[in-house]
Amino acid sequence: AILSASARDGWLFGCDRDPAAVAATRERLQAFAGRFELREGDFVNVTAWVALASFDGVLADLGISSVQLDDPARGFSFTHDGPLDMRLSPKQTLTAAQLVNEADEHELARIFWQLGGERAGRRVARAIIRERAHQQLTTTSQLAALIARAIPRVERGIHPATRCFLGLRRAVNDEAEALDRGLPAAWQILKPGGRMAIISFHSAEDRQVKEFGRALARDYVAGSDADVPELRRPRPAQARWVNRKAIRPSAAEVAANPRARSAQLRVLEKR
Repeated sequence: AILSASARDGWLFGCDRDPAAVAATRERLQAFAGRFELREGDFVNVTAWVALASFDGVLADLGISSVQLDDPARGFSFTHDGPLDMRLSPKQTLTAAQLVNEADEHELARIFWQLGGERAGRRVARAIIRERAHQQLTTTSQLAALIARAIPRVERGIHPATRCFLGLRRAVNDEAEALDRGLPAAWQILKPGGRMAIISFHSAEDRQVKEFGRALARDYVAGSDADVPELRRPRPAQARWVNRKAIRPSAAEVAANPRARSAQLRVLEKR
């Protein structure tokens, strides 16, 4: 869609950790041969692949795709039985099974709460510790059933395992760290006047995006983590928010694609 809407000499660069996603995208873009380049890898590395200040726009679509989610062999979903894998790239070594069976209670609770937003994370962590004393947890259905027993379904339409699976996936792929490093890298390749659009699907991701944007939109540099006014150093603002609030999907969009319900789009313009 981006190439179709761009000028005839418009050029697209894309990257993804998943080699299957890169291959599928390359096949889909064959009609635009010569106008795109794709790389397997994280956008943390984008400054090594393309020139700085050379792009009119950057789009970061965070999280995973429906293709990945619906493949039982990838182990991302509790609705399909499969191995507890959750790796975005087969080159990664850490799997969800390793985390679930080897991490201590404190670390599991941290993953479920801080990365997944599950308030009952400690209760789930304790249940996992008890269960693995008898048997290893190796499949998505095993883990989902354990979580469902550990915490009640309190939200309509939300499976009890939703947030715990999200936290595990983000931990396996170190997504929080990748986002913290990837946003500044992507910002460097943007031209002045160019725009960066970021689609996030979780409150923790959105919080990282907001913090990144706020720092760029300020006309000062904070002198400490606490941002004490007396320690601020003035500097020109480097960005502005194009929209004051995040753009959310319409009711029609959610009806057509229920997985879009939690999506939030924020756009920054480089000064």
